[in-house]
Amino acid sequence: MRRAITERIIETCIRLSGLVVILFVVLVFLFLLKDAVLLFGHYPLGQFLLGTKWLPISEPPSFGIIPLLIGSLYVTAGAIVLCVPVGVISAMFIAEVAPGPLKGILKSLVEILASIPSVVLGFIGLVWLGPFLKDLLGLRTGQCGLTGSLLLAFMALPTIISISEDALASVPKAFKEAAYGLGATRWQTLWRICLPAASSGIIAAVMLGIGRVIGETMVVMMVTGNSPVIPRSITQALRTLTATIASEMGEAVSGSEHYYALFAVGLVLFISTFLINLVADAFLRRARQ
Repeated sequence: MRRAITERIIETCIRLSGLVVILFVVLVFLFLLKDAVLLFGHYPLGQFLLGTKWLPISEPPSFGIIPLLIGSLYVTAGAIVLCVPVGVISAMFIAEVAPGPLKGILKSLVEILASIPSVVLGFIGLVWLGPFLKDLLGLRTGQCGLTGSLLLAFMALPTIISISEDALASVPKAFKEAAYGLGATRWQTLWRICLPAASSGIIAAVMLGIGRVIGETMVVMMVTGNSPVIPRSITQALRTLTATIASEMGEAVSGSEHYYALFAVGLVLFISTFLINLVADAFLRRARQ
C-alpha cells in the first residue's frame, strides 16, 4: 500500500514537472507574441518577413529580416557541416577505439571544452582566429561568417561528442559479440551495428548541438562583423537574429516600432527553434521504430 502511494506521488510529480515546462514554453511564446503583434499594426507583416533591409533608425525605418535570416543560416549551416561529422567520429573513437586510460583523458578534455565561456571564445576569434583567416584566405576582414561558424562548431562539439559517446557506450555488448561471431570486423561492427543501434541518441546529440549553435549570441556578435546586409558568401560580414536582439535591445526606445520589431525577431527565432525540435523529435521516433 505504501509503495503504491509512493509511486503515485512520484508519477504525479513527474507529470506536474512536464506540465510546468509546457506552461513556461507557452508563456514565453505568448510574451513574445504580445509585443510582436503590436509591430504589425504599424508595419506590414509581408515587409517584415520578406524585406531585404534592416534599417531601424532610418526615416522611414525598415525592418526586413531577410538579411538576418540568411546570416543565421550561413553561420548555422557552416557550423553544422563542421561539427556533426567531427563530433560523431570523435565519439566513435572514444567509445569503441580508444584504450581505457586514453578514453578517460579524452572524456575529461571534452568536459573541459564545454566549460569554456563563450565570451572567451569570442575574444580568441576577435584577436587571433579572425586575423589568421584574413591573412590565410585573403579576405577583406576576418570578422565574417566563417569565423563565427568555426567557433560555433567548436562550442557544439562537446555536446555532440559527450551525448553520442554515451549512446554508443549503451549499445548492448551482445550486439557486438554477435557481429564478431559472424566474422564482422571492428569497423563493420561499429558502422553497421553500433551506429544504427545508437542512432536515436546520436540524433538527439546533433539536435542539441544545433540548438546550441542557433541560440548562441556572444560569439556571433563579436566575430561576424555585425553587418545587417544580405551576405553573398560565408566569408563576408553578416549579422544573425540573436546578435541583432542583443546589440539593439539596449538602444531601442520602449514602446517604439524598433522595440516591437526586436520582439518580432525573437518570435521568429523561437518558432524556428521549435520547428527544429519538432523535426528532431520526428526523426527520433522514426529511429526508435
